[in-house]
Amino acid sequence: MSPFLAWIGFFVSLAMLLVISRKSLMASMFVGALILGVFTLSPSELAWELWSSFVDLSVILLALAVGLIPLIGGGLSQSGQMDDLVRNMRIGKKAFLAFSPALVGMLPMPGGALLSAPLIEKAGKGMSQEKKAGLNVWFRHVLYLVYPLSPALIVSIKLADLDIYQVLPYLASFLVFSVALGYFFFLRSVRGRMEYKQKFSLKKLLTPLTVIVIAPLLDFLIKALFPGLVKEAATLIGVAASLTLVIAVGRIGLKEFCQIFRKSKPWDFALIIVGMMVFYNVFKASSIPELIAEVQITPEILCVVVGFLLGFATGRIQVPAAIIIPLFATKFGAMSAPVFAITFFSIFLGYVLTPVHPCVALSAKFFSVDLKDFFKEVGPPALIAFVISFILFLI
Repeated sequence: MSPFLAWIGFFVSLAMLLVISRKSLMASMFVGALILGVFTLSPSELAWELWSSFVDLSVILLALAVGLIPLIGGGLSQSGQMDDLVRNMRIGKKAFLAFSPALVGMLPMPGGALLSAPLIEKAGKGMSQEKKAGLNVWFRHVLYLVYPLSPALIVSIKLADLDIYQVLPYLASFLVFSVALGYFFFLRSVRGRMEYKQKFSLKKLLTPLTVIVIAPLLDFLIKALFPGLVKEAATLIGVAASLTLVIAVGRIGLKEFCQIFRKSKPWDFALIIVGMMVFYNVFKASSIPELIAEVQITPEILCVVVGFLLGFATGRIQVPAAIIIPLFATKFGAMSAPVFAITFFSIFLGYVLTPVHPCVALSAKFFSVDLKDFFKEVGPPALIAFVISFILFLI
């Protein structure tokens, strides 16, 4: 296969990946991998890479675990446990405006911004609509940086071949920085107190919190106690325990569970994992890594600038990660935990800013805000964070 044809195949696969991902992230991964494979591999080599991805035990376990996560979110929402959690967070107004969208944001479901927007509207009286929209998007996604069961984080760390608990301390610093920026730009001038009509219930506060916390806690403990176990098995056990708990506590029957299953579409989340690993394996087996090694690009441009631009262009985190992490490994070797954290955060910044991201469009629609006014609110903190990320990479 000539280098020219290989490059053509690579760019066509990326273009199709970016275009199709706007409709289906799962389909975009498989189509991108097939196009790249057709241009760079023999039929038998392509078939082997596809087969090996589908039968890899770690990929199967991780796909099952990620597929169960949206069912947990759907169960918390359907049973009213997430509402109970929000109603019983007896905290200050500023804290409520930050934590309520962040907690709701932990539920990986389409259109989730519309669940947190009414909470912001109610608690944010006196704030401009533009600030409410910006606040809803900014704080709704900050926990993606550290939540061990965030599908975007799980998949990206898998691609980088790192352990999630290696990376979390670095990502936690970006979380603190993001919260500080969010406070300065969105919450600093908020005044007043929260008013609650219902009586406080410790049980209704702790029960959904336990559901949310039990999965990452079990994941961490099992990995620590059984280091020889396939690490994705620990994740699956933790997620399954969380799902079992939400079903039991919420008294979710078979009919309700089937409704949650249809709405959550867990198969999409599971197949995204398989699709990303197929794309990654085809990429590694192709001639592209050798060709990229000859291209002159600095790591900070690739990880920070290209990461941000791809996050903005796709409105996704997984797609840019699937492109940048293999490119970095090819050009510069294994990605370290600090470099991964900066890369992930740069992609994240493009993701929270772009109108391609459904939460941005839905928030702007709910609060009746023009996109240009939304950018005026979210653009400055995102730009500051982007510059800091670039400087940190250079250091």
